[in-house]
Amino acid sequence: MSKPFYITTPIYYVNGAPHLGHAYTSTAADVLARFKRLDGYDVFFLTGTDEHGQKVESAARAAGVDPQHFTDRVSADFQDMAARMNISNDDFIRTTEPRHKRSCQAIWQRLVDAGAIYLGAYEGWYAVRDEAFYDADETSLKPDGSRVAIASGAAVEWVVEPSYFFKLSAFQDQLLAYYEANPNFIAPSAKRNEILSFVKGGLNDLSVSRTSFSWGIPVPGDDAHVMYVWLDALMNYLTACGYPDEGAARLKYWPADVHLVGKEIIRFHAVYWPAFLMAAGLPLPKKIFSHGWWTVEGEKMSKSLGNFIDVRPLVDEFGVDAVRFFLLREVPFGGDGDFSRQSLISRLNVELANDLGNLAQRTLSFIAKNAGGMVPVRGDLHEADHALLATAAALTGKLREALDRLAFHEALEDVWKLIRNANAYIDHQAPWALKKTDTARMNTVLRVLLEAIRTVGILLQPYMPGSMAALLDQMGVAADARQIAALETPMVEGAALPAPFGIFPRYIEKAA
Repeated sequence: MSKPFYITTPIYYVNGAPHLGHAYTSTAADVLARFKRLDGYDVFFLTGTDEHGQKVESAARAAGVDPQHFTDRVSADFQDMAARMNISNDDFIRTTEPRHKRSCQAIWQRLVDAGAIYLGAYEGWYAVRDEAFYDADETSLKPDGSRVAIASGAAVEWVVEPSYFFKLSAFQDQLLAYYEANPNFIAPSAKRNEILSFVKGGLNDLSVSRTSFSWGIPVPGDDAHVMYVWLDALMNYLTACGYPDEGAARLKYWPADVHLVGKEIIRFHAVYWPAFLMAAGLPLPKKIFSHGWWTVEGEKMSKSLGNFIDVRPLVDEFGVDAVRFFLLREVPFGGDGDFSRQSLISRLNVELANDLGNLAQRTLSFIAKNAGGMVPVRGDLHEADHALLATAAALTGKLREALDRLAFHEALEDVWKLIRNANAYIDHQAPWALKKTDTARMNTVLRVLLEAIRTVGILLQPYMPGSMAALLDQMGVAADARQIAALETPMVEGAALPAPFGIFPRYIEKAA
């Protein structure tokens, strides 16, 4: 029986349209989900939309529609973005669904029964944009007299209202002990250190209900209150597993293997979420990984600056696989990245069209013209052949290790080392010259190249599924022979190959 693997994106907040940052997180999760499937895992991949809270209620009011119609429209936009980016999620959860309301109210009651929730009154700073509460030392006063959250720059307001509280302070020592016992729970290390510092600084009890607006899940037994949006939102990961139904088929996936989140929401996932689960007596997720933000030509994306990037026009212009490749190739996952149109074009032309595309095209075209259009017979291997095949054979292990660390950029660099070696190999071995003097040796060279390119095609499927399907089609690799395990079986000598065609055309910028 294959091993379960559960990966999630954050559920995206629907107060605005999807942008490059959302596509980035979803693509990273998709690559890991696809790789694990190819490697024989039973994968459950979840994404979705977070649809409650004061910010959504205000955005709906500004748009002149009721919150449900507003969230229906924006959630559909996020689903379209996922489809256009070829995201292979197994479920798309919306927090306005009845299954989620039932799940949240069940966990609330479980927390009440555990003595972790009590009724009080909240008085303090609250940022509507962040849907977050801040201590006084986490805010600063601006020259105009307004106050903002230091971390995000969001405006904060002084809020006084009745509230239910979660006894977060009671879990400080438990959380620190868990972080110490599970050093890989929070990644990368800079975010782990940030969370450790925050928790060691002391935790206050957390307000987990609101009465000043109504767009949320009602608190069981007290309809005057709706649940704090982050308690509601975080529960989505359990809702999708079928909680609270003990017989739900998807409960086998919990606890999640990886929660991918943006760095601005690491505290909610690495402090509040594990504390809620501890209080409820439920298993904790295995890893919380926080990635950075994308800027555009050096500036943070902002609608007011006019540099807010919807990824779908990029897909229309450059192709979905080129965009997917660029997002995970350009910067190490975990740090911030800067989007540049010229960088995207350079990656497409240099690495996709020239390095990989040219390697595949000249190898397959040469076989079609000079080796009968079939998988060549391999003869005795020379030192150079062994070297290239050894590099190809080692690649699977390198990718497993890198992707388990969420090092998407590093995994691609390992693949490109093989591609560059294969290009150097074909230049040095010169099968066009061997054609005149030693056809047996020519066939061996071509066969070694085919095996290397097949390795690349299979292992790059998670990053560029459409393009690699086209490449593997040209190599005569059957649909049921594209799993990672299939690399252990050599290609069938003498098998006919389809006519080759290019998969990565060079991009030529049109004149203005």
